[in-house]
Order: sequence, then C-alpha cells, then structure tokens
Amino acid sequence: MKIGTFFPQLEIGTDPGIIREFGAATEELGYEFLEAMEHIVGVNPESRPGFSGPYNHHCLFHEPFVLLSYMAAVTKRIELAMAILVLPQRQTALVAKQAAQLDVLSGGRLRLGVGIGWNRWEYEAIGADFSNRGKRIEEQIALLRALWADPLVEFDGEWEQIHAVGINPLPVQKHIPIWFGGMAEPVLKRIGRMGDGWFPKFPSLDPKLMKVGLDRNLQDPKELIARMQGYAREAGRDPAAIGFEGRINVAGRTPDEWRAEYDSWRDIGATHINVYTIQGGLEKPQDHIDIIRRVREELPEAFA
Repeated sequence: MKIGTFFPQLEIGTDPGIIREFGAATEELGYEFLEAMEHIVGVNPESRPGFSGPYNHHCLFHEPFVLLSYMAAVTKRIELAMAILVLPQRQTALVAKQAAQLDVLSGGRLRLGVGIGWNRWEYEAIGADFSNRGKRIEEQIALLRALWADPLVEFDGEWEQIHAVGINPLPVQKHIPIWFGGMAEPVLKRIGRMGDGWFPKFPSLDPKLMKVGLDRNLQDPKELIARMQGYAREAGRDPAAIGFEGRINVAGRTPDEWRAEYDSWRDIGATHINVYTIQGGLEKPQDHIDIIRRVREELPEAFA
C-alpha cells in the first residue's frame, strides 16, 4: 500500500510558513502522497433549521488547486491528491485547465478525486444545478479526459458542448487519474465503468464514521468492493487496475489502534492508506506534524 497524509485544513490555519512546513515534512518523512478536500462556501446552520452537514461557515477550507500548487513548489516527489473536488458545481473546461496546470507545475503528480457533494446551498451560491449532479458528472469526466488528451476537442453532450477548442498546456499525464468518492450504488457502477480509484467510507473499518453517526451503510466492505469490481468486469475493465484508499485515524488514539486499522485495510486489498489527523483534539498546527512523525516511527512496515 502507498501511505500518505491528509492536509489538516480545518485546523492548520492560514500561516503560509506552517502550511509549507507541513507539506515539506510529509515528503521528508517518506509519505507518498498529500491529500486535500474542498468546500467553496460554508453554511450558517442557524439560518437553515434542520441543517445537519458535517461542515459549516466556521470551518476553514483552503482552495485545493491553489493549495496543491503551493505544495508542488515546496515538494519534489509526493503525489498531490484531491479527496474530493465537487465536480458538478464547477465549470468542466475550467477544471480541466486548472488540473492540467497543476499537473504541469508538479511534474505529473496530480491525482484528482471527484464527487457530487451533498451541500445544495453551496451549489446555489455558485449558480450550479444540484438536482442533476449525478447525471452530469459522467459527462464531465468524459470531457475532462478529452481535453487532457487532445489539443483540439469536439464534444457534443447533453450539458457540455466544445467545438474545435482545447487547453494549452496539456497535462504531463495524458490520463490524470480520476478517483471517486461516495458509497451509493450508482457510484459503485460509475467507478467500475470509468474510475481509476475509489475513496470508500466503511464504518466497520473507520471508528470516526461511527462516532459522528455516518453508519448508514454497514454492509461488508468485501461485498461492496466485489460489487464495484463486478461492474468493472461488465464494462470490460480489469478490476485490479482500480485502486481504493482507506484511512487510519491517529489523533487521540494509540499506536495499537493505528496498526489494527492499517492491518484491516491491508487485509481487504487497499492500494492506498491515508493518515488522518483532523478532528482528533490536536491543539496546534505543530501537533499534526508531530503525530505524522510518530506514525512513521510506530508503523515502519507501512513505509518499507
């Protein structure tokens, strides 16, 4: 498995020096990727009775393309990943351009995680349609890949039309890996048909999901993985070529608990594992660096 870290953007603050230090430490300690999530705007829950989202307007989210471009400048080797970009609320051609630019500046180190999101008010703020986001994302993926592969593109979709235009520069990777977030059956089918990888959330392997009540899907992880792989076979694809990433929650937990989570993900065939330090009671930005250093010491087998 490849081991990486999750940028602690809810807690790290806005000091550029500290942000740079976290990125540099990730690489120096031997981690293989650095991952970030996004939200463009936050909701004020007091203005929306019944709002139950996990993030609100108090939560700090750095813009991921800018953030990872900054990280590209302070690192040389690690993969830079998004988990996830809410693709249907963004303009597809613009995402293609931004992703290509980041891939160029990083020397071909981008992995793009995408999903449809859950926050209808965020869609509203951006002027995007929340109701058909699941249908649109597949067309967006097709257009992204076309724009990354060819200097000039003709594309006539239901929502996207491109006629004899292209982006320049093209990415270093002609096929930037696209991974999907989500657990619904349409997502499993989508991954099988067109995904390079998956960010699953299995409550039985992730105590944090149980703690916050995200325990709606308690199906056997092996069963869900097998279903996704079955959809890949139906599409004529090799299931072994589709990665999936787990995470170990380290803040506020013991090294024995870290190892148990790591072993559980390894045993079901995860290709990537993420060391997640967010929302675990760490008080200072330096605490996040200290704990990923300790993981490096306590789990040497993950870095072998």
